[in-house]
Amino acid sequence: MNIVLFRDCQVRVMEDTVTNTEKYFGQFCLLLAAYTRKTARLRDKADKLVKQLIDFANTENLEMRTTLRNFAEDLAKVQDYRQAEVERLEFKVVNPLKLYGTQIKQTQAEIKKFKRVRNHEIKQLEKLEKLRQKSPSDRQMISQAETCVQRASVDAGRTTHQLEETVDAFQKQKLKDLQKILSDFVTIEMVFHAKAVEVYSSAFQTLERYDPERDLEDFRAKMHGVHRPHGPRDARPLTDTGPAAAAPWSLAQSAQSTMRSHRKAAASEDSSAVEDPVEDLRGQGQGLHH
Repeated sequence: MNIVLFRDCQVRVMEDTVTNTEKYFGQFCLLLAAYTRKTARLRDKADKLVKQLIDFANTENLEMRTTLRNFAEDLAKVQDYRQAEVERLEFKVVNPLKLYGTQIKQTQAEIKKFKRVRNHEIKQLEKLEKLRQKSPSDRQMISQAETCVQRASVDAGRTTHQLEETVDAFQKQKLKDLQKILSDFVTIEMVFHAKAVEVYSSAFQTLERYDPERDLEDFRAKMHGVHRPHGPRDARPLTDTGPAAAAPWSLAQSAQSTMRSHRKAAASEDSSAVEDPVEDLRGQGQGLHH
């Protein structure tokens, strides 16, 4: 019975490994999927904010209008990068975790198969013990029972070895996959935030350059019915230059159209940029170890 107890201990370790993977990988998948959905909702809210900024800009004087439109353009660009972040999280983080459900079920099926073989071995051992107690002189029956026990033991040993190989391969792949999934998650987040900081810095500079005194002068002149001519001023329009008499709502619609057209381009740019930081980080890590 000692060998049976040893196999039970082996299988308990294997079963715990698979059970823990099923529990925690399932939670990782649910939480990271929720994280991705919330990021997508944040992108949608920011898109609405961009539209409101454009709408409001069209009601203001030239300096504030120009500043808000430039600021909105930067904010829209951040959402383009956030869209790329969402797509890559779904593809490189959430989907690989979803696939683990199938691998776990296959490994659990192998464990169940072993348990059936082990139970058969235990039954044969119990049968042999009963024969030895009830009919110790019946050598023929005892010999047959011993043969059955031997066959069951060989079958259990072979199944245990196969299960060891299966669970070992499962554990090895699991560790590598978790390392890659979390590395991809961190890399995707770092790339997004690095690009966002760059664009937000531009947005900050836009706000810093704003001079409220010019708009205040225009406002005071309007209140007193005085027309103030405007010379050319620096602006970064969201769309191509159109007719001078374009309606305010058409400017807002054009801004939204531009955001959609640029989103794919930014996603493509972000996608190609994700791979480079991985190599850079690995190179830095190797340099630290030398």
